[in-house]
Amino acid sequence: MRVRSSTTRPKTIDELLSADLMHRLDRLDVATRRIFAGRLPGERRSKRRGQSVEFEDYRQYVPGDDPRRLDWKIYARLDRLFLKIFLEEEDISVHLVLDASASMNAGDPDKLIFAQQLVMALGYVGLVSNNRVGVTVFGGEKLLRFPEARGRRASQRLGSFLLDVVQPAADESGVGASFEDAMKTVARTRVGSGVMIVISDFLFREGFEDGLRLLAGARGFDAWCLQTLSPGEIDPESERDEAFDTGITGDLALVDVETGHRAEVTVTAPLLKKYKMRVEQYCARLELYCASRSMTHQLIRTDADIPTLLLNQLRRRGLLK
Repeated sequence: MRVRSSTTRPKTIDELLSADLMHRLDRLDVATRRIFAGRLPGERRSKRRGQSVEFEDYRQYVPGDDPRRLDWKIYARLDRLFLKIFLEEEDISVHLVLDASASMNAGDPDKLIFAQQLVMALGYVGLVSNNRVGVTVFGGEKLLRFPEARGRRASQRLGSFLLDVVQPAADESGVGASFEDAMKTVARTRVGSGVMIVISDFLFREGFEDGLRLLAGARGFDAWCLQTLSPGEIDPESERDEAFDTGITGDLALVDVETGHRAEVTVTAPLLKKYKMRVEQYCARLELYCASRSMTHQLIRTDADIPTLLLNQLRRRGLLK
C-alpha cells in the first residue's frame, strides 16, 4: 500500500458528518446484546424497575411501598392492594477507541480520515440517544481522551476533538504505546457498562491477541472490532502509479511507516496472489479470535459508503438499531 505524500484532512465538522446524514442518524441508537444498569435516566431499558411511562406488571403491595403506585381500580374490583411496576430506562456507556498510529495515516481513501468520520457518526448516534459517549485515541506518544459526555450539544465538542486533537502519528516514530499497553489502560479506566467499539486496521507488530484479551476481560461491555483497511491493502493490484498508470509490480523499495525498516523486493503476480491470501488469512484469524471471546469483528473497506454502512450494514450486524 502506498502512503500518499499529501492528504487533505477534514477541517470542519460537516466534513466529518454532513447535516443530511446527521438528520438520518437521529432515529438510530447503539444496540446492546445485554441489558445494562446505567447511571442516569436515558433511553435504554434497565434491569431495575421504577417509574417510567412503560408499564410492565403488577405485584402485591407490602408495607413500606409507595402508595402513589397503587392501582385503585384493581382494589375496587378485588379488594386487594397491588402496585404498578414500570420499566425504568437508563443510559449506557458508548466507548469508542480510535487507532491513530502511523499505519492508519495511509491508503486511498485514507484510513484515519475514514475512521474519524466513523467515530463522529457513531458518537453522534450515542449522544442523541442520551447515552454517555467517550473516546480514547491511541497510537501516538500518549493516549488522548474525549471525556464522557451526553446530549446532542456535546456533538460539537466531539467534532472539535476529532478535528483539532486527533492527528496522525509521525512516520517512523516508533514512540507510541503498544496496542497491549493502550488496551490495558482502556480496560482499567473504563466507566460503567455498555458498548466498546475499537476502530483500527489491527496491523500491529506485536499482534492483536494480547490487547484484545484485555478488552475481552473488561466485563460489562459488548466489544466490537471494526477493522478498517484500504482497497490497496486488500488488493494491491488495484493501486495504480499516478505518473505511469502501472500497478505495484517490478523491483520496489518498501519502507515500514512505523519503524522505518526498508526492504527491497521484486513484486510479481505470484507474490501478489500469495499476499492477498495472507491478508485474507489474517482477517479470518482476527474474526475467529474475536468470536472465541464473544467480541464482534467487522471488516470495512475505506471506500465504503458511510451512510450505507451505518444505516444498513451495521444495523444488520446488530451494532445499531
